Formats: sequence, structure tokens, C-alpha cells
Amino acid sequence: MLDEDSIKRYSRQIIIPEIGEEGQVKLFNSSVLVIGAGGLGSAAIQYLAGAGVGRIGIVDGDVVDISNLHRQQIHAGKLGKNKAISAREFVKKLNPRISVDVYAFNINPYNIRDIIRKYDVILDCTDNFCSKFLINDACVLERKPLVLASVLRFEGQIITIIPGETACYRCLFKRAPSSETLSARVSGIIGTVPGVFGVLQAMEAIKIILGYKNELLTNTLLYIDLLNMEFLKVKVRKDENCPICSGRVKEIIPEKYRGSCEL
Repeated sequence: MLDEDSIKRYSRQIIIPEIGEEGQVKLFNSSVLVIGAGGLGSAAIQYLAGAGVGRIGIVDGDVVDISNLHRQQIHAGKLGKNKAISAREFVKKLNPRISVDVYAFNINPYNIRDIIRKYDVILDCTDNFCSKFLINDACVLERKPLVLASVLRFEGQIITIIPGETACYRCLFKRAPSSETLSARVSGIIGTVPGVFGVLQAMEAIKIILGYKNELLTNTLLYIDLLNMEFLKVKVRKDENCPICSGRVKEIIPEKYRGSCEL
């Protein structure tokens, strides 16, 4: 049961029939891991905390730079501070009852499985392709739901992966692109774009927790061009020959996550 303070705090959610008090309790008893506290992660963390997700893990080894602040507003006033620590401070001010786990380092092939197995849902808010392949593979091996987003300039894409049931990231892409222009550092990003997609990631996580599987972006890649306000859903099929989905690969092999990141 929710106490009086929680009922007041989440009253606008509780009155939604699809959530109610039971759904709010589910949110509070759930855990979400956000990998990357940059543009996508900043937005996702803010709205997961606001929604009352009871435990949030935050992974990021980077520090706050002034060039981050146009899209990572939760780090305002914290230049030079580790982003995971900064994000925890923001969450605690917004919603003190939420538990926040801080991993003030970057994920790698050696630590990822131990970290993600502690959480109900994983959000990939990273900005490089090899990290996305690594997170995808670890989530499939650990059977953890994953919401993955990528953004650049005015556009982005998002997909939700339920291991064992839906297509995974490797079903879409077999290798990492070689072009260096596919990064915000080189080609740029307007702050509203990761804001939109980070919120969408948080919404997908909330739906997973509440049990609304039929409404998820599974087997569907949602592409949005925010400059022209164009929305496109691309249906994706599970690849029977996918090395991860097929079960052919059963462990993380560190040397595979460099360069093209092929298995």
C-alpha cells in the first residue's frame, strides 16, 4: 500500500486506469539501469525518478563538460563532476525516496553482465556503436529487457528488445559502421532530440514494468526526424541466424567488441 505522501506525489498517475495504485506499487518495487547519463540518459533518469521507479542504477565514467549542458540539464552547476554522481544528486533532490546505485565508470565486456543482472529493465543511452552491440548481447544472454535509442543532429531511432521473444539489435545491424561522422561530437546534436528519445525510453521502461507488452516498440524501429516532424515505424523480423538470438554465442568475448564489433 502507498502512504499519504506517495499518494499525493503520484496522484496524477494513480488516477489513470491503466496505472492505478497497483501500478504505482509495481513502479516503486522495480529497478531500471540507465547506461549513459548524457543526453538520452539525462532525460530518461529525470522521468523515471518522477514516475516513482524505486531503484535506478546509473552507469557513466565521464565528467560534466560545459558543452554537455545544452542537452544534459540535470548536470547544471556541476562542471567537472562525474555524471553518474551528478545524476544521483539530481534524483535525490527530485524524489528522495528513490534508491540510486552509482557506477562511476564505463561498462566493458568484463563488468557488464554482473551489473545488468541486478535490474529489471536496461536502457542503452550510450553514444557509440560498439557499446550498443555489447549491451544488446549482454541483455540477450541475461534475458533482460532492453530499450535502445540513438540520436544525431535532428533525428533518432528507438527499439525495445525482449530477449527470447523479439528481434535484437544484431538482427538489424551486423557490424558497427566505420564512419566517424555518425557521432554528435563530429556531426552535432540539438538538445531537444535526445530529450525526446530519452523520454520515449523512460516510457517504454514504464510500460514493461506495468506489463503492457503489446504496446511496446518490439519488432519495430521507430525513426523520427524532428526537423521535418516525420515519424516512421519500420517492422523488424527476428533473424534466425543472429549469433546472439540463435544461442550460438553464449558468452561475452572481449576482443569481439572493437572495430566492427562483429561476432
